[in-house]
Amino acid sequence: MSHPDFKFLPQLRKNLFVIVFGTDTRAGKLFDIVLLWAIVLSVLSVMLESVREIREAYADLFFISEWFFTILFTIEYSLRIFITAEPKKYAFSFFGIIDLLATLPTYLTLFVAGGSYLIVIRSIRLLRIFRILKLGRYLREASVLSNALAASRHKILVFLGAVFTLAMIMGTLMYMIEGGESGFTSIPRSIYWAIVTITTVGYGDIAPQTILGQAVASMLMLMGYAIIAVPTGIVTTEIAQAEKNRKKKESAAKRECIACGKIGHAKDAIFCKNCAAKL
Repeated sequence: MSHPDFKFLPQLRKNLFVIVFGTDTRAGKLFDIVLLWAIVLSVLSVMLESVREIREAYADLFFISEWFFTILFTIEYSLRIFITAEPKKYAFSFFGIIDLLATLPTYLTLFVAGGSYLIVIRSIRLLRIFRILKLGRYLREASVLSNALAASRHKILVFLGAVFTLAMIMGTLMYMIEGGESGFTSIPRSIYWAIVTITTVGYGDIAPQTILGQAVASMLMLMGYAIIAVPTGIVTTEIAQAEKNRKKKESAAKRECIACGKIGHAKDAIFCKNCAAKL
């Protein structure tokens, strides 16, 4: 039998769950707004701290703010572990790992000392930027985008395979045309040049010198502009379809019976599932 002093815990966990994971209540919305601002301000603090002049002028303020946000996010992470029904599942979920990464770096710096480790400490503290990924749980559109990307993954993989095949062919061709004298010292290096050219980045570290090589490069550059438009069209089409499906579901969920006020009827329903009145 549980101790009488701890009988309130299930109800407390339930109330906290509604606030932390829900957005339907006033307290839940307030929690989300405060957390949103904390994430934005903490990431802004990380960015400003990377500017040497600002860091030197406000070193104490950055130190205080970092520990303030770290403690705040630690409390939030602990709350989520405490109130969720499956703590282990949450801890190893995408957002669980992100929440942990948002707090861990500051604590790690307590155990790493010495001047030679300053670079390591700085790189560890850069992981604080993962806090911005916590914004994803508040964006409804993020689910639309993720569904669109998931639906188009096969088309994108086929597209990437075709582009890589083209890069291999063109890279090998340029290796044969230009050779090592122009910087195309190997087929892998020539493939690197082809990928850079197709993506229209054009670093300029390798460039064809012969007329034939320049003609092939010009053709590949023009192809690059056409190729870039392909994945954009694929993802855009899937996003439009995902958004259309979402609106259909919302419309069906909001369908209301005039007689009894029951909502959530199927789109093709003729009669109310609660009172049997005609819809």
